[in-house]
Amino acid sequence: MSEAAAAAGTGRVRLQFRPDGGDVRGPAGTTVFDAASWNGIAIDSTCGGHGTCKKCKVRVLNGAVPVSSVDPRAFTIDELRHGWRLACRAEATEDLEIDVPPLQTRPKAALVGVGRHVILRPSVQKRYLELTEPTLEDQVSDVERVVAAVDDLELRVHPGAVRMLGRTLRAANYQVTAVICDDLLIDVEPGDTTADRHAIAFDLGTTTVVANLLDLATGQPLAVRSMLNRQQPFGADVISRVSATMMDPDALEALQARAAETLNQLAAEVCEEGGIDRERVYEMVVCGNVTMTQIALGIDPEPLAMAPFIIAARRLPPVTAADFGVHLHPRAPAFTFPALGAYVGGDIVAGMLATGLTRDRRVRLFIDVGTNSEIALGSQDRVVATAAPAGPAFEAAQIKCGMRAAEGAIEGVRIEGDEISLEVIGDTDPVGMCGSGLVDAVAQLVGAGLLDHSGRFVPDDAAAEAHPVLARRLVKVGEERVFVLAWRGDEPENAVYLSQRDVRELQFAKASIATGWSILMSQLGIGPEDVSQVLLAGSFGSYLSPASAVRIGLVPRLPLPRIVSAGNVAGEGAKMAALSLRERSAADAILDEVEYVELSGRADFNDMFIDQLAFPG
Repeated sequence: MSEAAAAAGTGRVRLQFRPDGGDVRGPAGTTVFDAASWNGIAIDSTCGGHGTCKKCKVRVLNGAVPVSSVDPRAFTIDELRHGWRLACRAEATEDLEIDVPPLQTRPKAALVGVGRHVILRPSVQKRYLELTEPTLEDQVSDVERVVAAVDDLELRVHPGAVRMLGRTLRAANYQVTAVICDDLLIDVEPGDTTADRHAIAFDLGTTTVVANLLDLATGQPLAVRSMLNRQQPFGADVISRVSATMMDPDALEALQARAAETLNQLAAEVCEEGGIDRERVYEMVVCGNVTMTQIALGIDPEPLAMAPFIIAARRLPPVTAADFGVHLHPRAPAFTFPALGAYVGGDIVAGMLATGLTRDRRVRLFIDVGTNSEIALGSQDRVVATAAPAGPAFEAAQIKCGMRAAEGAIEGVRIEGDEISLEVIGDTDPVGMCGSGLVDAVAQLVGAGLLDHSGRFVPDDAAAEAHPVLARRLVKVGEERVFVLAWRGDEPENAVYLSQRDVRELQFAKASIATGWSILMSQLGIGPEDVSQVLLAGSFGSYLSPASAVRIGLVPRLPLPRIVSAGNVAGEGAKMAALSLRERSAADAILDEVEYVELSGRADFNDMFIDQLAFPG
């Protein structure tokens, strides 16, 4: 192996797919099959990369790939000598040039994530079988008869699938459908049920939980529902819920039960809306932060709350829907996203998967804005990530007139001259202000010159000179100066207002995030001008005005078209994992591709944080 190839084996390698697949860079050790799949290059396969269908045949034109234990079953000695390999067993430890034969059939694909075309290769498969009946001359067991009929997979058999197997086979005259998850036979159903394959993708948020019921045959969602996480009485954030488990020995069990109640209600609602029997949902996918995932599985979260902040496992062992307390098919597996660390969890890995952050040639900045704001920066060459403790300001907690994004919440503010206009959820009278309204209000007041760049309200005389009408809204509630957004009667204390303390809360939050991405830029040796796109993720990011985010310094000062509200990318990543085994492999690879940067131990954090407190000039 050349010196360059040896170096590549410890980092990233270049794969050139021929005739027209283009060039791909990926982590050393990735299989050719996975590297191609992640970059939209289709290689024939029906087994999802298990090496059993022997269809993913490629030829290595340049570079060395050792012969795997499976390759001799698919190729002659002469073919192996000429570079033919099974792509799912061919590990790329150095730069390679690979010839990919054309597909015999065009694979089905779905548009999911942020403009991602996902080839449908779900874990859940069904095979209709017309079996020969046993005789005195043919006394093959029921299990062996079914397994032998699925001849392109090397099946494992769940014990539960055997319990009623004999009765099902005989009642159905040996015309049955095998239900397979990955390579595990979980059931045998009478008749042909191959058109009936479903999974539920859950985004298990601290505040809100979202469920998507998916038709795995088409990749289309049949129903979507969301609701508040029923763990809310134990606290609005993860720290409160972990604290509850530390103070009360019964709290963990109670929190786990509340999570199960939430997931079960959503499962019932989407199945009812989609007209699907819950037992015909064969798998669930869960993405969530580490605390929510561990609590939902009954794993003690206490180590997450204390230095050195250790998680139970970055990759959890295989679990089932029943382990989450969710009533679907009794043997339905549950796929959980891996986590980078205590505060960059499976929801962020799902978001990076949905946006293709580690696959894109462009340098992009990903920010999931919230109490704990996760940030990732990079391209296919290198990605770094961190978590910035922003506090509850973006959720409008600890804001004097703050409230969640519900009817009556001010979600947008605009000042033109001396006129102020408000966007209120539900088009009703305002009763409070949610996070996006807070950011807008501050940005607009900075732009109008009523808040200076240090975050202070300007003196009354300066305000009156610049904006004589708006200046009347600068009043006092007690000893604190406030700006009234909406009057409710004559007394300022009854109004919906922005206080000086509210401004400070927002400054601390945005400075933490800005310090986070500034440090990541320094790690990559780049500046804001090198960033092609900023992705604002999560429910809050969906409603945040890009102009306001730039005005307060939450994101780099870039042209507004380059700042994109990406929406619920965690939920999109969960859908992708439900639809494609390849995408699950890509999610798993993110753990090896992304470098985590811890902010708390950095000597330069405090100085950089103070520099970011001011609003940009």
